[in-house]
Amino acid sequence: MTATANVNANVHATGEHRDMPAFQRLKPLLADYPSPCLSLYMPTFRAFPDSQQNAVKYRNALRELKAKLEQKHGGGDHASLLEPFERLAGDAAMWAHPQDGIAVFGAPGFFHVEKVQRPVQALTVVNDHLYIKPLVRVFQSEDSYQILALDRKEIRLYQGNRYVLDEVVLAPSVPRTIEEALGPNVHQQGVERQATFGAGRGGQGATAHHGHGSKKDEVGVDIERFFRVIDRAICEAHSKPSQLPLILAALPEYHSHFRQISHNQHLLEEGIHANADAMSIDELREEAWSLMQPRYHARLQQIVDMYHAQKARAMATDDLTHAVEFATDGRVGTLIVEADRRIPGQIEGRMPRRAVLRDDPNAGDILDDLAERVLKTGGQVIVAPKGSMPSNTGLAAIFRY
Repeated sequence: MTATANVNANVHATGEHRDMPAFQRLKPLLADYPSPCLSLYMPTFRAFPDSQQNAVKYRNALRELKAKLEQKHGGGDHASLLEPFERLAGDAAMWAHPQDGIAVFGAPGFFHVEKVQRPVQALTVVNDHLYIKPLVRVFQSEDSYQILALDRKEIRLYQGNRYVLDEVVLAPSVPRTIEEALGPNVHQQGVERQATFGAGRGGQGATAHHGHGSKKDEVGVDIERFFRVIDRAICEAHSKPSQLPLILAALPEYHSHFRQISHNQHLLEEGIHANADAMSIDELREEAWSLMQPRYHARLQQIVDMYHAQKARAMATDDLTHAVEFATDGRVGTLIVEADRRIPGQIEGRMPRRAVLRDDPNAGDILDDLAERVLKTGGQVIVAPKGSMPSNTGLAAIFRY
Protein backbone atom coordinates (compact mmCIF):
# COMPACT_ATOMS: atom_id res chain seq x y z
CA MET A 1 0.00 0.00 0.00
CA THR A 2 1.14 3.52 -0.78
CA ALA A 3 0.59 5.51 2.40
CA THR A 4 1.32 9.22 2.50
CA ALA A 5 0.41 11.62 5.24
CA ASN A 6 0.94 15.20 6.28
CA VAL A 7 -0.18 14.44 9.83
CA ASN A 8 2.62 16.55 11.31
CA ALA A 9 1.85 19.41 8.97
CA ASN A 10 4.62 21.85 8.12
CA VAL A 11 2.69 24.85 9.43
CA HIS A 12 3.14 23.77 13.03
CA ALA A 13 5.97 24.19 15.47
CA THR A 14 6.39 20.42 15.54
CA GLY A 15 6.55 18.06 12.63
CA GLU A 16 8.47 17.40 9.47
CA HIS A 17 9.52 20.02 6.96
CA ARG A 18 7.05 19.91 4.08
CA ASP A 19 6.98 22.85 1.71
CA MET A 20 5.70 22.36 -1.82
CA PRO A 21 3.33 23.99 -4.30
CA ALA A 22 -0.35 23.16 -4.05
CA PHE A 23 -0.42 21.26 -7.34
CA GLN A 24 2.27 18.90 -6.03
CA ARG A 25 0.31 18.23 -2.87
CA LEU A 26 -2.75 17.46 -4.97
CA LYS A 27 -0.86 15.26 -7.42
CA PRO A 28 -1.14 11.98 -5.44
CA LEU A 29 -4.91 12.48 -5.26
CA LEU A 30 -5.32 12.80 -9.02
CA ALA A 31 -4.07 9.34 -9.92
CA ASP A 32 -6.47 6.69 -11.20
CA TYR A 33 -7.12 4.33 -8.30
CA PRO A 34 -9.32 1.25 -8.37
CA SER A 35 -12.79 1.63 -6.90
CA PRO A 36 -14.02 2.18 -4.25
CA CYS A 37 -12.36 5.50 -3.40
CA LEU A 38 -13.07 6.98 0.03
CA SER A 39 -12.88 10.66 1.01
CA LEU A 40 -13.49 12.04 4.50
CA TYR A 41 -13.46 15.73 5.42
CA MET A 42 -13.88 17.02 8.95
CA PRO A 43 -13.39 20.34 10.74
CA THR A 44 -11.22 20.12 13.86
CA PHE A 45 -10.78 22.19 17.00
CA ARG A 46 -7.34 23.64 17.73
CA ALA A 47 -7.65 24.63 21.38
CA PHE A 48 -7.96 22.47 24.48
CA PRO A 49 -10.39 21.24 25.81
CA ASP A 50 -12.46 21.31 22.57
CA SER A 51 -9.63 19.57 20.73
CA GLN A 52 -10.33 16.44 22.77
CA GLN A 53 -13.50 16.01 20.70
CA ASN A 54 -11.59 15.64 17.42
CA ALA A 55 -10.83 11.93 17.65
CA VAL A 56 -14.40 11.19 18.76
CA LYS A 57 -15.82 13.18 15.85
CA TYR A 58 -13.52 11.34 13.49
CA ARG A 59 -14.75 7.95 14.69
CA ASN A 60 -18.34 9.10 14.11
CA ALA A 61 -17.46 10.27 10.60
CA LEU A 62 -15.72 6.97 9.94
CA ARG A 63 -18.88 5.07 10.92
CA GLU A 64 -20.79 7.18 8.41
CA LEU A 65 -18.18 6.44 5.74
CA LYS A 66 -18.43 2.70 6.44
CA ALA A 67 -22.23 2.82 6.13
CA LYS A 68 -21.98 4.52 2.73
CA LEU A 69 -19.37 2.01 1.62
CA GLU A 70 -21.62 -0.88 2.61
CA GLN A 71 -24.60 0.75 0.89
CA LYS A 72 -22.72 1.24 -2.37
CA HIS A 73 -20.40 -1.78 -2.36
CA GLY A 74 -22.10 -4.23 -0.03
CA GLY A 75 -20.90 -7.79 0.19
CA GLY A 76 -17.24 -7.04 -0.49
CA ASP A 77 -14.28 -7.49 1.84
CA HIS A 78 -13.14 -3.96 2.69
CA ALA A 79 -11.03 -4.74 5.77
CA SER A 80 -7.69 -3.78 4.18
CA LEU A 81 -9.20 -0.60 2.69
CA LEU A 82 -10.55 0.54 6.06
CA GLU A 83 -7.61 -0.57 8.20
CA PRO A 84 -5.54 2.65 7.83
CA PHE A 85 -8.66 4.73 8.55
CA GLU A 86 -9.14 2.73 11.76
CA ARG A 87 -5.47 3.05 12.71
CA LEU A 88 -5.59 6.83 12.25
CA ALA A 89 -8.30 7.08 14.93
CA GLY A 90 -5.82 5.90 17.54
CA ASP A 91 -2.80 7.86 16.29
CA ALA A 92 -2.03 10.09 19.29
CA ALA A 93 0.68 12.03 17.43
CA MET A 94 -1.75 12.99 14.68
CA TRP A 95 -4.38 14.31 17.08
CA ALA A 96 -1.84 16.07 19.34
CA HIS A 97 -1.36 19.07 17.03
CA PRO A 98 -4.67 19.84 15.31
CA GLN A 99 -5.26 22.55 12.78
CA ASP A 100 -8.64 23.64 11.38
CA GLY A 101 -9.57 20.49 9.51
CA ILE A 102 -8.44 17.15 8.14
CA ALA A 103 -8.94 15.43 4.81
CA VAL A 104 -8.46 11.66 4.68
CA PHE A 105 -8.36 9.65 1.45
CA GLY A 106 -8.23 5.95 0.77
CA ALA A 107 -8.42 3.54 -2.14
CA PRO A 108 -7.15 -0.01 -2.69
CA GLY A 109 -3.38 0.31 -2.22
CA PHE A 110 -3.47 4.02 -1.29
CA PHE A 111 -3.96 6.13 1.86
CA HIS A 112 -3.32 9.85 2.39
CA VAL A 113 -3.99 12.39 5.16
CA GLU A 114 -3.83 16.18 5.08
CA LYS A 115 -4.17 18.64 7.94
CA VAL A 116 -5.45 21.95 6.60
CA GLN A 117 -5.41 25.58 7.74
CA ARG A 118 -9.04 26.23 6.93
CA PRO A 119 -12.27 24.75 8.32
CA VAL A 120 -13.84 22.25 5.94
CA GLN A 121 -17.42 21.05 5.80
CA ALA A 122 -17.96 17.62 7.34
CA LEU A 123 -18.34 15.25 4.42
CA THR A 124 -17.89 11.57 3.56
CA VAL A 125 -17.89 10.40 -0.05
CA VAL A 126 -17.67 6.93 -1.63
CA ASN A 127 -17.01 7.17 -5.37
CA ASP A 128 -14.91 5.82 -8.22
CA HIS A 129 -12.38 8.63 -7.67
CA LEU A 130 -11.22 10.74 -4.73
CA TYR A 131 -13.30 13.84 -3.96
CA ILE A 132 -10.88 16.78 -4.11
CA LYS A 133 -12.84 20.02 -4.66
CA PRO A 134 -12.81 21.10 -0.97
CA LEU A 135 -9.06 20.52 -0.85
CA VAL A 136 -8.53 22.53 -4.04
CA ARG A 137 -10.15 25.47 -2.30
CA VAL A 138 -7.87 25.05 0.71
CA PHE A 139 -4.70 24.64 -1.34
CA GLN A 140 -5.19 27.34 -3.96
CA SER A 141 -2.48 29.88 -3.36
CA GLU A 142 -4.42 33.00 -4.33
CA ASP A 143 -4.83 34.04 -0.69
CA SER A 144 -1.95 32.15 0.94
CA TYR A 145 1.33 33.70 1.97
CA GLN A 146 4.40 33.32 4.17
CA ILE A 147 5.87 35.82 6.65
CA LEU A 148 9.57 36.09 7.43
CA ALA A 149 9.87 37.56 10.93
CA LEU A 150 13.39 38.94 11.08
CA ASP A 151 15.53 40.76 13.62
CA ARG A 152 19.29 41.09 14.11
CA LYS A 153 19.56 37.85 16.11
CA GLU A 154 16.98 35.32 14.91
CA ILE A 155 14.17 34.53 12.49
CA ARG A 156 10.78 32.82 12.39
CA LEU A 157 8.67 31.79 9.42
CA TYR A 158 4.87 31.74 9.32
CA GLN A 159 2.33 30.58 6.77
CA GLY A 160 -1.29 31.64 6.60
CA ASN A 161 -4.31 32.97 4.77
CA ARG A 162 -7.08 35.40 5.60
CA TYR A 163 -8.32 33.19 8.44
CA VAL A 164 -5.33 31.75 10.25
CA LEU A 165 -1.57 32.01 10.69
CA ASP A 166 0.79 29.28 11.96
CA GLU A 167 4.50 29.01 12.52
CA VAL A 168 6.29 26.93 9.90
CA VAL A 169 8.75 24.17 10.69
CA LEU A 170 11.97 25.48 9.20
CA ALA A 171 13.90 23.22 6.86
CA PRO A 172 17.10 21.79 8.38
CA SER A 173 19.16 23.96 6.03
CA VAL A 174 17.73 27.20 7.45
CA PRO A 175 19.52 28.68 10.50
CA ARG A 176 17.27 30.26 13.09
CA THR A 177 19.80 32.53 14.81
CA ILE A 178 22.80 34.62 13.85
CA GLU A 179 25.00 32.21 15.80
CA GLU A 180 23.71 29.24 13.76
CA ALA A 181 24.30 31.18 10.57
CA LEU A 182 27.73 32.67 11.26
CA GLY A 183 29.19 30.84 14.25
CA PRO A 184 29.14 31.29 18.05
CA ASN A 185 31.73 34.11 18.18
CA VAL A 186 30.06 36.29 15.59
CA HIS A 187 29.56 39.31 17.89
CA GLN A 188 33.27 39.41 18.80
CA GLN A 189 34.61 39.27 15.27
CA GLY A 190 36.81 42.23 14.40
CA VAL A 191 37.26 43.51 17.95
CA GLU A 192 40.37 41.52 18.79
CA ARG A 193 41.20 40.44 15.25
CA GLN A 194 44.73 41.44 14.27
CA ALA A 195 47.05 41.02 11.29
CA THR A 196 50.83 41.32 11.11
CA PHE A 197 52.41 43.14 8.17
CA GLY A 198 55.97 42.61 7.01
CA ALA A 199 56.26 39.14 8.56
CA GLY A 200 57.85 37.83 5.38
CA ARG A 201 60.95 39.87 6.05
CA GLY A 202 62.52 38.68 9.27
CA GLY A 203 59.26 37.68 10.88
CA GLN A 204 58.66 41.07 12.44
CA GLY A 205 56.18 43.68 11.41
CA ALA A 206 53.59 46.21 12.50
CA THR A 207 50.36 45.09 14.08
CA ALA A 208 47.12 46.55 12.65
CA HIS A 209 43.58 46.26 13.99
CA HIS A 210 40.72 45.66 11.52
CA GLY A 211 37.01 46.35 11.75
CA HIS A 212 37.00 49.93 10.51
CA GLY A 213 37.80 51.17 13.95
CA SER A 214 34.67 50.22 15.86
CA LYS A 215 32.73 47.24 17.07
CA LYS A 216 29.56 48.89 15.75
CA ASP A 217 30.89 48.75 12.18
CA GLU A 218 31.79 45.08 12.54
CA VAL A 219 28.39 44.19 13.99
CA GLY A 220 26.84 45.89 10.98
CA VAL A 221 28.90 43.67 8.70
CA ASP A 222 27.82 40.60 10.67
CA ILE A 223 24.15 41.53 10.33
CA GLU A 224 24.58 41.95 6.58
CA ARG A 225 26.19 38.52 6.34
CA PHE A 226 23.37 37.10 8.50
CA PHE A 227 20.73 38.61 6.22
CA ARG A 228 22.45 37.17 3.15
CA VAL A 229 22.54 33.68 4.64
CA ILE A 230 18.89 33.89 5.68
CA ASP A 231 17.73 35.25 2.34
CA ARG A 232 19.45 32.45 0.45
CA ALA A 233 18.26 29.70 2.84
CA ILE A 234 14.61 30.83 2.96
CA CYS A 235 14.50 31.28 -0.80
CA GLU A 236 15.88 27.80 -1.57
CA ALA A 237 14.11 25.82 1.17
CA HIS A 238 10.73 27.57 1.39
CA SER A 239 9.92 30.26 -1.19
CA LYS A 240 10.91 28.32 -4.30
CA PRO A 241 9.24 25.06 -3.21
CA SER A 242 6.02 26.69 -1.96
CA GLN A 243 5.90 29.48 -4.58
CA LEU A 244 4.03 31.63 -2.05
CA PRO A 245 4.38 35.41 -1.64
CA LEU A 246 6.80 36.30 1.18
CA ILE A 247 6.09 39.23 3.50
CA LEU A 248 8.95 40.68 5.53
CA ALA A 249 8.11 41.58 9.13
CA ALA A 250 10.92 43.55 10.74
CA LEU A 251 11.80 46.88 12.30
CA PRO A 252 11.77 49.71 9.74
CA GLU A 253 15.59 50.05 9.71
CA TYR A 254 15.99 46.43 8.57
CA HIS A 255 13.65 46.58 5.58
CA SER A 256 15.82 48.56 3.17
CA HIS A 257 18.93 46.69 4.31
CA PHE A 258 17.39 43.26 3.73
CA ARG A 259 15.79 44.20 0.41
CA GLN A 260 19.11 45.52 -0.92
CA ILE A 261 20.74 42.11 -0.49
CA SER A 262 17.71 39.89 -1.21
CA HIS A 263 17.46 37.79 -4.39
CA ASN A 264 14.10 36.24 -3.45
CA GLN A 265 11.69 36.85 -6.32
CA HIS A 266 8.73 36.00 -4.06
CA LEU A 267 9.48 38.82 -1.58
CA LEU A 268 6.75 41.46 -1.73
CA GLU A 269 7.62 45.14 -1.99
CA GLU A 270 5.16 45.84 0.82
CA GLY A 271 6.01 44.62 4.30
CA ILE A 272 5.15 44.80 8.00
CA HIS A 273 7.29 47.49 9.62
CA ALA A 274 7.32 46.15 13.17
CA ASN A 275 8.99 43.51 15.27
CA ALA A 276 6.80 40.41 14.94
CA ASP A 277 7.71 39.29 18.47
CA ALA A 278 5.89 42.36 19.80
CA MET A 279 2.67 41.39 17.99
CA SER A 280 0.09 38.71 18.73
CA ILE A 281 -0.43 36.05 16.08
CA ASP A 282 -3.81 37.61 15.19
CA GLU A 283 -2.29 41.08 14.86
CA LEU A 284 0.40 39.66 12.59
CA ARG A 285 -2.20 37.86 10.46
CA GLU A 286 -4.37 40.99 10.16
CA GLU A 287 -1.38 43.07 9.05
CA ALA A 288 -0.42 40.44 6.50
CA TRP A 289 -3.95 40.10 5.13
CA SER A 290 -4.24 43.87 4.74
CA LEU A 291 -1.33 43.54 2.30
CA MET A 292 -2.60 40.38 0.61
CA GLN A 293 -6.29 41.21 0.23
CA PRO A 294 -5.87 43.76 -2.60
CA ARG A 295 -3.59 41.29 -4.41
CA TYR A 296 -6.12 38.48 -3.96
CA HIS A 297 -9.04 40.51 -5.32
CA ALA A 298 -6.94 41.92 -8.16
CA ARG A 299 -5.80 38.44 -9.17
CA LEU A 300 -9.33 37.04 -9.07
CA GLN A 301 -10.66 40.02 -11.03
CA GLN A 302 -7.91 39.54 -13.59
CA ILE A 303 -9.04 35.96 -14.15
CA VAL A 304 -12.70 36.99 -14.36
CA ASP A 305 -11.85 39.74 -16.87
CA MET A 306 -9.88 37.23 -18.91
CA TYR A 307 -12.92 34.92 -18.94
CA HIS A 308 -15.22 37.66 -20.27
CA ALA A 309 -12.69 38.68 -22.92
CA GLN A 310 -12.14 35.10 -24.05
CA LYS A 311 -15.85 34.31 -24.06
CA ALA A 312 -16.39 37.16 -26.52
CA ARG A 313 -13.93 35.35 -28.77
CA ALA A 314 -15.65 31.95 -28.27
CA MET A 315 -12.63 30.85 -26.22
CA ALA A 316 -14.49 30.36 -22.94
CA THR A 317 -17.77 28.89 -21.75
CA ASP A 318 -20.06 28.54 -18.76
CA ASP A 319 -21.92 25.62 -20.34
CA LEU A 320 -21.34 22.39 -18.42
CA THR A 321 -21.48 20.05 -21.43
CA HIS A 322 -19.07 22.14 -23.48
CA ALA A 323 -16.70 22.52 -20.51
CA VAL A 324 -16.63 18.74 -20.00
CA GLU A 325 -15.85 18.16 -23.69
CA PHE A 326 -13.00 20.69 -23.73
CA ALA A 327 -11.61 19.47 -20.38
CA THR A 328 -11.60 15.88 -21.68
CA ASP A 329 -9.50 17.04 -24.64
CA GLY A 330 -7.10 18.88 -22.32
CA ARG A 331 -8.09 22.26 -23.70
CA VAL A 332 -9.22 24.00 -20.48
CA GLY A 333 -6.38 26.14 -19.13
CA THR A 334 -8.31 27.77 -16.26
CA LEU A 335 -11.49 26.60 -14.56
CA ILE A 336 -13.39 28.71 -12.04
CA VAL A 337 -15.88 26.74 -9.94
CA GLU A 338 -18.35 28.04 -7.38
CA ALA A 339 -17.23 27.16 -3.87
CA ASP A 340 -20.44 25.82 -2.36
CA ARG A 341 -22.12 24.69 -5.57
CA ARG A 342 -22.73 20.99 -6.19
CA ILE A 343 -24.13 19.45 -9.37
CA PRO A 344 -25.14 15.89 -8.40
CA GLY A 345 -24.05 13.30 -10.93
CA GLN A 346 -20.87 12.24 -12.66
CA ILE A 347 -18.99 12.50 -15.92
CA GLU A 348 -19.25 9.48 -18.20
CA GLY A 349 -16.89 9.62 -21.14
CA ARG A 350 -17.29 13.10 -22.61
CA MET A 351 -20.72 13.83 -21.16
CA PRO A 352 -22.04 14.96 -17.77
CA ARG A 353 -24.76 12.70 -16.39
CA ARG A 354 -26.90 14.47 -13.83
CA ALA A 355 -28.27 12.34 -10.99
CA VAL A 356 -31.97 11.55 -11.05
CA LEU A 357 -32.15 11.81 -7.26
CA ARG A 358 -30.36 15.07 -6.56
CA ASP A 359 -30.46 14.63 -2.78
CA ASP A 360 -28.66 11.29 -2.98
CA PRO A 361 -25.41 11.79 -0.98
CA ASN A 362 -23.73 9.09 -3.09
CA ALA A 363 -24.60 10.75 -6.40
CA GLY A 364 -21.20 12.44 -6.76
CA ASP A 365 -20.45 15.96 -7.96
CA ILE A 366 -19.96 16.79 -11.64
CA LEU A 367 -18.04 19.96 -10.76
CA ASP A 368 -15.54 17.91 -8.80
CA ASP A 369 -15.15 15.49 -11.73
CA LEU A 370 -14.61 18.46 -14.03
CA ALA A 371 -12.00 20.05 -11.73
CA GLU A 372 -10.15 16.74 -11.58
CA ARG A 373 -9.98 16.49 -15.38
CA VAL A 374 -8.63 20.04 -15.67
CA LEU A 375 -5.97 19.45 -13.03
CA LYS A 376 -4.90 16.16 -14.59
CA THR A 377 -4.20 17.92 -17.89
CA GLY A 378 -2.13 20.68 -16.26
CA GLY A 379 -4.81 23.37 -15.99
CA GLN A 380 -5.46 25.51 -12.94
CA VAL A 381 -8.65 25.42 -10.87
CA ILE A 382 -9.85 28.44 -8.92
CA VAL A 383 -12.59 27.89 -6.32
CA ALA A 384 -14.40 31.22 -5.88
CA PRO A 385 -17.30 32.41 -3.71
CA LYS A 386 -20.66 32.82 -5.42
CA GLY A 387 -20.43 36.62 -5.42
CA SER A 388 -17.18 36.51 -7.41
CA MET A 389 -18.35 34.08 -10.07
CA PRO A 390 -18.64 35.47 -13.62
CA SER A 391 -21.56 33.15 -14.39
CA ASN A 392 -24.60 31.65 -12.67
CA THR A 393 -24.01 28.06 -13.80
CA GLY A 394 -21.43 27.23 -11.14
CA LEU A 395 -18.48 27.20 -13.55
CA ALA A 396 -16.47 29.28 -16.00
CA ALA A 397 -13.91 27.61 -18.26
CA ILE A 398 -11.19 29.41 -20.23
CA PHE A 399 -9.74 27.46 -23.16
CA ARG A 400 -6.06 27.09 -23.98
CA TYR A 401 -6.63 27.13 -27.74
